[in-house]
Amino acid sequence: MNLIGQNSASVIFIATILLSLLGLYANAKIIDGCLFRPYWFLRSQQYHTIVTSGFVHADMSHLIFNMITFWFFAFPLERFIGTSNFIVLYITGLLLSHACTYRKHRSNPEYASLGASGAISAVLFAYIVYFPTTTLIIFPFPFPIPAALFAVGYVAYSYWASAQQRGRINHDAHLCGAISGLLFVAVTDPNAFGDLVSKLS
Repeated sequence: MNLIGQNSASVIFIATILLSLLGLYANAKIIDGCLFRPYWFLRSQQYHTIVTSGFVHADMSHLIFNMITFWFFAFPLERFIGTSNFIVLYITGLLLSHACTYRKHRSNPEYASLGASGAISAVLFAYIVYFPTTTLIIFPFPFPIPAALFAVGYVAYSYWASAQQRGRINHDAHLCGAISGLLFVAVTDPNAFGDLVSKLS
C-alpha cells in the first residue's frame, strides 16, 4: 500500500524534520531557496516557495516546537477525519496562511518567512473543534491545560509576536492558519460545531 495513503501525517512529519535539519546543518542554501518572499513571489515566479517554506525552520527550537505540536494533534486528527481530508486541511492551512502573509508583506522586498506554523495551526484548531475537552501538559507548567484555553493563548501570543516582527518566523501564519482550520471544519463538517457546544456545555 502507498505510505501516503496509510498515514500522510508521517510523511509530512519526516519530510519536515529531514529538510529542516539538512538546511540547518548541511547546506544553508536549502533554507534560502525555500523561503517565502511575498514581494518576489510573482515578480520572480517563486511559486514553489508557497509550499517549500512550510518544510524548513529557522532554528532547532522553532522546529521542535512545531513538530511537538504536530505530533500531538496531527496523528490523531488524521485517524479521525481520514487521510484525504487531512491532506486537504494541511494544504489549505499552508496556502491560506501564505495568502495572508502575501497580502501584508507584498510590498516589502526584504521580508521572508518560513515554517509550518500556518498548516499546523489549521490542524490544531480543527482538532480542538472535535476534541475540545482534551487537556495538555506543557512544560514548564505542572498542571493540565484545556485544549480550548491553549488555543486562545496560542492566538493571543501569535498576535503579540506578529506585532513584534521578530526574525523570519511567520507569526501571521498562526492566525490565518487557525482561521483556515475552523473554516475547513465548517465547510466539511458543519455539525461539528453543534457537537462542540454540547461538549463544552
